[in-house]
Amino acid sequence: MSLRHYLRILGPGHKGTHNLSVEDADRAFSAILSGQESEIQVGAFLVLVRTKGLTVEELTGFARAARRMATIPCQGMDNVVALCPPHDGVDHLPPLDVAAGLVAAGAGARVLLLSDRCVPPKRGLTAASVLDGLGVGMTWDAGEVESWVEKTGFGAVAVTGLLPPLLSLRKVRNDVVIRTPLSTVEKLLAPSSAAVVVGTHQGAVLGTAIEVMSSLGHPRGIALQGPEGGIVPSVTRRTRGIEISERHVVPLNIEPQDFGMLSSEEPDLPTFGPPPEGKGTGDDPQLVEACGRATLAVLSGVPSSARDATLLSAALALKAAGRAHTIAEGVDLAARSLDSGAASAVLERLRALS
Repeated sequence: MSLRHYLRILGPGHKGTHNLSVEDADRAFSAILSGQESEIQVGAFLVLVRTKGLTVEELTGFARAARRMATIPCQGMDNVVALCPPHDGVDHLPPLDVAAGLVAAGAGARVLLLSDRCVPPKRGLTAASVLDGLGVGMTWDAGEVESWVEKTGFGAVAVTGLLPPLLSLRKVRNDVVIRTPLSTVEKLLAPSSAAVVVGTHQGAVLGTAIEVMSSLGHPRGIALQGPEGGIVPSVTRRTRGIEISERHVVPLNIEPQDFGMLSSEEPDLPTFGPPPEGKGTGDDPQLVEACGRATLAVLSGVPSSARDATLLSAALALKAAGRAHTIAEGVDLAARSLDSGAASAVLERLRALS
């Protein structure tokens, strides 16, 4: 079925307008990923779905189509937690996803970090920026990242390597400007056997995300509304989340003061002036270097709000993976990983491979 058919269904004012079923959403997204549809039709479809409001069924169908066409690493591997921050990145905070993943790996989890670089429309700082700043690299190969996770406990992969058609959709995303379902689907290219920690923006999407996780078969997972839609909790205020564990859904409220981590300010990011027209913070080499330094400072044990935020994020990863029963236990395990040098040792093992 061509995308034109689904545009007629979704089009405003159409007598038969309705939400898409899982099957129809699967077919529509398969058509988008096929590369046979025009950029205008793809953009119109993405905007219509976003404006209408995404349903659990639609996101499930989109994700199933994407996973079927992608090469998914670490499927069936034990003790894996997939970290799924926003791939268009952050602008106002240092991305601490890599630091949190290294700490969780140092505490015994196997961490698969899904990311990319300079994704429109935001083109912000991501895990790829951090890894560049550390001089480590991110792979585009599913087999290679699986090997890294197996040998070091941590691996980061670009989702455009797992699903190349996403790269050809970058122009559409840049021209549409607003965030579209693509921003959610790319975070869901995780092995269904793995636990997941997914970042979401404010609003009802938090509940939608956890329902989609369940429908995709993930045994455990956490959806989190961190600053800028990330998987790193705030250290200045409460962060809302929802956890799923073997089909049981539980609300989470992460209060930094409960762990002695309440701060007056979030981790800071140096300012070097606005990026040039058509560029984003992720294109700035000075900020990329600063991201690497911020992560090394955390791993060195320097007390800071960045260290506290990293510990909270790592604790959630450990809880999702089943390594910790509570967030408090996860924080203790994460602090031990950091203070013992285990997290830094994961980075050194990764450097030896990449």
